[in-house]
Amino acid sequence: MSRSPRSPQHRSPGEGSISQRTDGRWCGALMVNGKRTYVYGRTRAEAVDKLRRLSDQARHSGRLPDPGTLTLGAFLHAWLDQAATRLRPGSYATYETLARLHVLHYLANVKLSRLQPLHVVRLQADLARSGRGTRRRQMVRSFLHTALGDAVRWGLLTTNPVAQVDAPRHEPKEPALWTPEQTAAFVGAVLEGQGGQYGYLFVFLLATGVRAGEARGLCPEDVDGPAGTVRIARQVTFVRNRPVDLPPKSRSGKRTISLPAWGLEALKRQRALGAAWRLKAGAAWLGGTRIFTAETGAPPKASTLRRSLHRLAARLGLPPLRIHDLRHISLSLLAMAGVPVKVAQERAGHSTPSVTLRVYTHVLGDGDRAAAAALDVLHPGPAAEGSIKM
Repeated sequence: MSRSPRSPQHRSPGEGSISQRTDGRWCGALMVNGKRTYVYGRTRAEAVDKLRRLSDQARHSGRLPDPGTLTLGAFLHAWLDQAATRLRPGSYATYETLARLHVLHYLANVKLSRLQPLHVVRLQADLARSGRGTRRRQMVRSFLHTALGDAVRWGLLTTNPVAQVDAPRHEPKEPALWTPEQTAAFVGAVLEGQGGQYGYLFVFLLATGVRAGEARGLCPEDVDGPAGTVRIARQVTFVRNRPVDLPPKSRSGKRTISLPAWGLEALKRQRALGAAWRLKAGAAWLGGTRIFTAETGAPPKASTLRRSLHRLAARLGLPPLRIHDLRHISLSLLAMAGVPVKVAQERAGHSTPSVTLRVYTHVLGDGDRAAAAALDVLHPGPAAEGSIKM
């Protein structure tokens, strides 16, 4: 008589066991060094997969994490340690800051196995009461969702509690950009020598639409004077207050940009100014061959540029702007000049045209009315002057 097949709830020795709970979920159990550890799944296949990964981890390390005693704080510290090798330095620094300033302050001692959606809801409410904006709360939720998603994949949680909490709605305010006349006045004042230490950098941002980090990464070999172009090949960002050289944010970030005459003039004057700073600093020069630096040669921090732009705008009688608004102004000028969206997207280094289109839509306004006016030229007549009679 042939032997009956093994029950689907049992596995080979050393591989643990699988059973279905009364709530419908599947539970996997594994003994390591006399201690039983459990994993859960919505389906049997999910529980088997988690149990297999748990068994692999036990064979390699000889021990298992204990989700019953592991706190969210300890888990996030461990998660950040392993994420440091696969994240961009800027992304890692952002996650570490979100964890340290916003999550661990409230939930560090909560047991990971007891973390519930209500904890996340209360965290969002506490952040709102402390004055954190919707964008920052969105970032906190996204970080937690990513980290706890790995906890689910690693068998430490059965579900991601963040997935059951709605993200805060964020409605960004449209920036109050300078008009073309105000922009022209700013550029003129800087080229007349009123720009201070970073005036030429600000004009370069207006002329090219590049990000501030990309401007900080510009070197002489990236400039083609006869062609009137610059090549964007790297960026300099700050991680824990230290400058770090990185490639552009995406493949589309590597690009070559043509400059208007006034942008080339600002670049030429900045290079002359930098040479004078370098000669004065001598051996104390910190900037290598970078074009846009401070007087010491060090790359300027975002906070330094922001304060400098605010002071310069106030001195010239112009409304205050963020550094990133200079990039938006550059795109806005392209929109008003009728430059195709695809060309503007490539110039800005956007990976998709959606961001470029948002700027264009904000600048050009009611495109549908303009479209109707354009169609009127096909058959101008009485209807074009008043309402259409049906």
